[in-house]
Amino acid sequence: MNQQPLPNLPIYKPASTRIPPSTSEIVSLGLEYCFLTCAILLFFQGMTPRWYKLINDLSINFLAIMLEALPFMLIGSLVSGLIEVFVPIAWIDRIFHQRKTMAVFLAGSMGLFFPVCECAIVPVVRRLLSKGIPLSAAITFLLAGPIVNVIVAASTAIAYRYDWTFVAVRLGIGYALAVFIGLLVGRFFNQENGLLPTWKTRTSCGCGHDHGNVKQPLFIRLRHALEHASDDFFDVGRYLVIGAFITALMRSTLDMNTFLHLMDSPWLAILLMMAMAIILNLCSETDAFIAASFRGLLPDSAQMAFMVLGPMLDIKLILMYFSVFRKRTILFLILTVFTTVFLAMLGLQFLFPNLS
Repeated sequence: MNQQPLPNLPIYKPASTRIPPSTSEIVSLGLEYCFLTCAILLFFQGMTPRWYKLINDLSINFLAIMLEALPFMLIGSLVSGLIEVFVPIAWIDRIFHQRKTMAVFLAGSMGLFFPVCECAIVPVVRRLLSKGIPLSAAITFLLAGPIVNVIVAASTAIAYRYDWTFVAVRLGIGYALAVFIGLLVGRFFNQENGLLPTWKTRTSCGCGHDHGNVKQPLFIRLRHALEHASDDFFDVGRYLVIGAFITALMRSTLDMNTFLHLMDSPWLAILLMMAMAIILNLCSETDAFIAASFRGLLPDSAQMAFMVLGPMLDIKLILMYFSVFRKRTILFLILTVFTTVFLAMLGLQFLFPNLS
């Protein structure tokens, strides 16, 4: 008696389409090789007494940054995998495509439902883009998500001893600037001219999964979500490693107290705190404690600039952007975010010099 063979379970298959690497991808690959070379050279130099203290400080700072950021990167990757498998394209289309302008305002508050920091926001945005979310809404969530969420609100409140004015101002300015920049990006860029060519030809995730089949057992769908999460974690995590290395090197070679002698004017204090936010690559759920340590030394607007710009723009984020956006989109984002945050902080200093 002939028996019908049992159907095979769906097997995960990475995307088979090979697209020539873009200039951005070549640059990022070159940075990876440079990082690896520097790490190897510093490892051997660390064996000499002259370099021992520097390498020891560099190692401690690097591990501290990675241990702080990796859990949040893992959370973001897991969220991105769950979005890919469990969030249907029809739902995304109904929410974000019918009212594109309103979608930007909605995306600014999505961090309340997906509370991830900037260490983990890029994988989530990548999955939302592959689902078809408009670029303007994706940019808004990218900028607002690490600020407008309950975890950041709680950490800011604790850092400033439950001074809720700082919490409200941080979340309010973060939301307003993210929506403004998202609408501005939507006027000049879309998925065709704003994203890398790999996104232009991607109509699905290319993994071989039938994500629309809700009749599949739950454990199979969860397995697919974990497979997607692992892809995102290793794909985006390399940029975090490079950014953490640069930050650790800056922390190990620069004395931050030297900045305190240059804080004679508010606008200069704002600029320097913005520069520190970009360089230090702190997590948005912990940066309030660093900013609060400057209370009484720097204007409140400078502290707020540190807490608003950091989650929107820092070294590791810029490196991660190379896996998603074209170079002109990245340049536009850098200039727009930096300029709008600086002008907003000048206005805050002029209208409300003391938030406390």
